[in-house]
Amino acid sequence: QVQLVESGGGLVQPGGSLRLSCAASGRIGSINTMYWYRQAPGKQRELVAGITSGGSTNYADSVKGRFTISRDNAKNTVNLEMNSLKPEDTAVYYCRVVGSVSGSSWGQGTQVTVSS
Repeated sequence: QVQLVESGGGLVQPGGSLRLSCAASGRIGSINTMYWYRQAPGKQRELVAGITSGGSTNYADSVKGRFTISRDNAKNTVNLEMNSLKPEDTAVYYCRVVGSVSGSSWGQGTQVTVSS
């Protein structure tokens, strides 16, 4: 069984910053790609950023230049540094991990609210 524990969400003012973290444990095997997704009320879940085991990254156009994804392979963690936050970034953020043994696993989600 795989556990993904997310942390770091909260309330922040526009222009502020937050750092999300996700720690994976359990029978995962080697982790291929790690992702962050988000889902705003009434909208579909969307990909925010992804990072491969080799460190290659990709970002949604809406967050390029503001968000940075990183990972620690030794600790099986993935982070999302979010800067210059906007009200439209408000959503529940989910991490997703694809492991060689576990396949795809999702975290429980962490709320990010950007509001003055």
